[in-house]
Amino acid sequence: MGRNMLKSGRAALKGYVSDQNRGVPMPEVQVPQGGERIPLPPSTENGIGLRRAIESRESRRSFLPEPLTAGELAWLIRCVAGVRRTLRRRDTGTITLRTVPSAGARHPLETLVAVLDVDGAAPGLYRYMPLEDSLAGTGRTPSREEVVEACLGQAFCGSASAVFIWTAIPYRTEWRYGPASPKLIAMDAGHACQNLYLAAEAVGAGTCAVGAYDQKLADAMCGLDGEEEFVIYMAPVGKIIAAGS
Repeated sequence: MGRNMLKSGRAALKGYVSDQNRGVPMPEVQVPQGGERIPLPPSTENGIGLRRAIESRESRRSFLPEPLTAGELAWLIRCVAGVRRTLRRRDTGTITLRTVPSAGARHPLETLVAVLDVDGAAPGLYRYMPLEDSLAGTGRTPSREEVVEACLGQAFCGSASAVFIWTAIPYRTEWRYGPASPKLIAMDAGHACQNLYLAAEAVGAGTCAVGAYDQKLADAMCGLDGEEEFVIYMAPVGKIIAAGS
């Protein structure tokens, strides 16, 4: 497999009949989740401008012992998974157009957030519910030590105010694209994380993409089955000392 996953993938689709073509109902765009719903507050950001955000963006592995605000967290979440528009189509059912691109608007990623130090939000692991623009409690509260262990001992991951955890539900993409899906899902994860980098800069925060993690520990920390949904990417976020300050 290896390098072939990075190639077009169109050859694998020759003669392939997808579940969409077979008339199989489209998978839901939002995971059913029990627990209390916490509506996100208005977003808070300082409007530094896109050019400055791009030019100042870098991977940050040192954070201040200072919490994010609930408004800043809301801003970050909406930038990586927020729904701009919902469309109802006869052939595909409900689809969402979001703040990040996704192949065929399939959006196979789920955004989970481990809140460690956020003003106005209790520590815990939350799942973002995009159709409701709210957070749902998962009943789990990962400790900083658990986060570090899942991230293969990378201490900076446990010093963040929040850890963004993207999980993949592959069938959302496989329903249409079948064997070409792995590449498309990986690309979607890159889109989301880059948005987080830029959005963090706008609130005086920083992040660092984490692809080195223990799959079993990360999935267990999030209560996932590891097959139909599993962790694909992580990114701790914390306040930073602004350049020139």
